[in-house]
Amino acid sequence: ALAGLGGGVLSGLFGVGGGIVLIPLLALLLGLNQHQAQGVTLAALLLPNSLPAVLHFRSRGIPIHWPLVGAIVVAFLPGVWAGAKVANRIPEGPLRIGFVCFLLLLALRTFLQKRPAVSAVELPPMAPPWAPGLIIGLVGGCCAGLLGIGGGVVMIPMLVLWLKLPQHEAQLVSIAVLLPPVGLPGVLVYAKSQPAFPWLILIGLALGFQLGAFGGARIATRIAGPRLQRIFAGVMVALATILLLR
Repeated sequence: ALAGLGGGVLSGLFGVGGGIVLIPLLALLLGLNQHQAQGVTLAALLLPNSLPAVLHFRSRGIPIHWPLVGAIVVAFLPGVWAGAKVANRIPEGPLRIGFVCFLLLLALRTFLQKRPAVSAVELPPMAPPWAPGLIIGLVGGCCAGLLGIGGGVVMIPMLVLWLKLPQHEAQLVSIAVLLPPVGLPGVLVYAKSQPAFPWLILIGLALGFQLGAFGGARIATRIAGPRLQRIFAGVMVALATILLLR
């Protein structure tokens, strides 16, 4: 439950699926190996855990681009299946080191990213094209299956830099993608590949995640985008350090 709560807070705060914090916590607190932690994290995200965060973002007047969300979901499904297939062919050690490197690269990119100041008034409330959404969904899905994450850490930068969405709108699109069980193809691959898949811990994870996601979203809407990005980079470095010292 504590791992789920922490993952939920970061999900709502940064607009990510929560896997980037759930995986290190599951490894440390419950002793799961990298494959088990990634599979359990994907399974925990099958429930609409991000709904409280989505509702809170909407209550703050942040618009959501539903056609873009739909395009991302369509491409996310085959991507997460393919990523999970690749992950389960990689030994536990190299997979964990790869996850650590991903967190560090993500932190570096986020810290160095410079976004031009764009007035929200200049952005018309129109849905971006479908083609970019399909590409973003495929990339996000592959990373989700390969690393056991929700995909938001990959999709949000693409939404901001490519489609020029404001930070909070990009976060809302990312967590809205997780409303349907988009990780199911990847979960089935992990469950089939891991002989002792720990299904029983999912209840506590799901409950904690629901509470944490709502609280994280409330905090996120009160923090400016650039400051939110710096906090996110620091959290990534801390989580990578935890896994390296395990």
